[in-house]
Parts: sequence; C-alpha cells; structure tokens
Amino acid sequence: MTTRLRLFLMMVLQLAIWGAWAPKIFPYMGMLGFAPWQQSLVGSAWGVAAVVGIFFSNQFADRNFAAERFLAISHLIGGLALVGTALSTSFWPFFACYLIFSLVYVPTLSVTNSIAFANLRDPAGEFGAVRMGGTVGWVLVSWPFVFLLGAHAGAEQVRWIFLVAAILSFAFAGYALTLPHTPARKDAPGIDNLAWRRALKLLGAPFVLVLFLVTFIDSVIHNGYFVMADAFLTNRVGIAGNLSMVVLSLGQVAEILTMFLLGRVLARLGWKVTMIIGVLGHAARFAVFAFFADSIPVIVAVQLLHGICYAFFFATVYIFVDAVFPKDVRSSAQGLFNLLILGVGNVVASFLFPTLVSRLSHAGADGVASVDYTSLFLVPTGMALVAVLLLAVFFKPPTRSPVAEADEDGPLAAAAAAASPAQP
Repeated sequence: MTTRLRLFLMMVLQLAIWGAWAPKIFPYMGMLGFAPWQQSLVGSAWGVAAVVGIFFSNQFADRNFAAERFLAISHLIGGLALVGTALSTSFWPFFACYLIFSLVYVPTLSVTNSIAFANLRDPAGEFGAVRMGGTVGWVLVSWPFVFLLGAHAGAEQVRWIFLVAAILSFAFAGYALTLPHTPARKDAPGIDNLAWRRALKLLGAPFVLVLFLVTFIDSVIHNGYFVMADAFLTNRVGIAGNLSMVVLSLGQVAEILTMFLLGRVLARLGWKVTMIIGVLGHAARFAVFAFFADSIPVIVAVQLLHGICYAFFFATVYIFVDAVFPKDVRSSAQGLFNLLILGVGNVVASFLFPTLVSRLSHAGADGVASVDYTSLFLVPTGMALVAVLLLAVFFKPPTRSPVAEADEDGPLAAAAAAASPAQP
C-alpha cells in the first residue's frame, strides 16, 4: 500500500473507535441510572486526558518512543479498558475504566495527526484527504448497531457500543506496528525542553489568542452536540434508537466531501473565511434543531452540515498550526489546541448542557418529562454567532492561506524567538 493509503486506514480505525460509543454514551449512562453530576464527571475524563496528553504524548512520548509503537501500546490498553467499561454497571467501576481508556486514547489523536504530517509530502494539500479516513471509519461503525440494537434497546444491548470499540482498539494495536516508522524526535541544541511553554507564550500574538478563544467556544458547541443530539433525535424527533446513530453519521458522510475539498477551499478562501463558514455551520444546525424539530426530513437533512462544521474549522485549525507554528513546537501546539477541542471544551459541554437540559425540563400531563429544546438549542446558536464575530473582526493571521514557507520555522518564527528566554 502507498503511504497515503496506510495513513488513511490509520484514521479509519482511530475514529471508528470513538464513533462506536460517542453518540450513545450519555443516553446509556441514563439507562444505568447515573445522576447528572456523575454523567458530567464521566464527560470530564477527556479533559483530564487532554491535560495529561500535553505533558506525556506531546513531550515525553514524542521524544522517547517511535510514534507507531506508542499507538500500539495505547490501543492495547484502551481495548482492555473498554471491555471493563462495558461490563461495569455501577458508577465508580464504570468511571475508572472509562478514565483509563480516555487517558490512553485521547493522546493518540494528536499522535496520529503527527504521524500523518511527518509522512505526507504536502501536509496542507493532503491532510484533508487522509483525515477523511476518520470520517469513513465513524460512518462505517454506526451500521452494525442497526442489528445489535433494537428500536427501544436497553442497557444490555447498548453496552455493545463499548465492546465494538474494544474490538476495533485491539485491531488498531496490531495495525499500528505496520505504519511508517516515525522515530522519536530529540530536541535540537539550545531549544527549551518544555516546548509547550513556548507554545503557550505564542498566545501573546493577538491572532493566536483570538483563534484560541474561538476554538474554545466552538469546541464547547461541538461537544455539546454529542451530549444532546441522540436524546433529541429519539425523544423529541421520534427516530428509532437503532437508527439514530445512522442518522447522526450522515454528518460524517458530508464530511467526506468537505475534507476532500478542504485543500482547495483553503487556497481559494483563506484561513479566516474558511473558519467562519465552519462556525456558521454550527449556528445553522442548532437553529434548525430549535425551530424545525417537528420535521424529520429537515432534521435528517441538516445533519449534513456537520461536515462543514468539522472540516472548515477544526481540521483547518490543525492545518493552520502545522503551517504557521515553528517546527519545534508544532506537536506541542497541536496538543494545546487538542486540550481545548477534546479536553476543556468537552468538560464545559459535559457540565453545561446536562445542567441546561435539567433546568429546561418539565413534567407533562402524563407525568413524562419533556425538554424545551427551542430554548436549549438557542444557547449554542448564540455562542456560535459570538465566535463568528470574533473571527471576523479580530482574527488576522500572518498569511492569508497555506503557502510555501519562507524558512523552515514558518511565519511565527520571529514571535517564537521573542517569546523564548535568552539562551546562555
């Protein structure tokens, strides 16, 4: 296989593991009788893992282990933790197993990006097509659940979301050893060993700070979608429980096209406009959720906006970091933004949106609780519009779009040098 195809399959397995359980983990915890605070605590596990990832996978592991071996070990441990999660029905064992899985899985998301960037000849032009493999994996993994789950599946059936993820994790552990060898990277002489400090200091550049803030807002919105979407589809819209994951996966189908076109869009529209369109996708989708919940065709169709939401903002952020940040801090910068996308944003969404759901719920005449989804979804809609305003007014990147670098350190080299302490 070509290197590009091998990296594509790497992304298929990486995201299939996540896609197997992500849409239904919050409904499943409700089936187990977990209280809202317990569900929020489980959601915060990814935030803990993202913080650990900055210090471990993006510092110690990157500098001491070949990336493909790190993936193999991580996914072997992760598969065992997922089996434990599936077999746990009380909160603390469930939380402990899920936390272990999070600690070993979340760092691999940035490691797979690093492997791809290290082995692609033209990262800005080719990463979108390679990352599209993750989208394919997320879509494919939703289909087995049409048969594994019933229309009104209970906890005994829904636990398969973790068992399927475990099987995929074991498969990836073996496949990782066949990936292109990506050796450990030792620090160059005179470079601060804690490169994450330099990445943090680059927040002193106004456009980096604005992008950091917008990424936080959009990551809260993005993660909130996964907290609320499955319950919304099954409880409000009326879609069968074994079909909701397939409906949600339509967004990933659209993502395939948008990831394929991302390189061309970036070259034509530039960083700012591409990112603004991505955030506007969130605003439009939640607005439709708020006002058209009675129309199943409209709700199903609007899932297609997910491709724009992800590719035009989050994938663009990853490419932006690789194109603009100095080479010696790029991996740490990727981890820093992953901290927002997978960590802080996930934690805030896991606490914010369950709290809003609780406050906007009321008992009907039949005693069954219902949620005011119109008010609920107007919250992320408003947040997205604020993020768009910040990008439009304050985000001024050093280059309009991906360009060939004038030197190996990229457009932020001067800023990085100014931010670094003087060397003896």
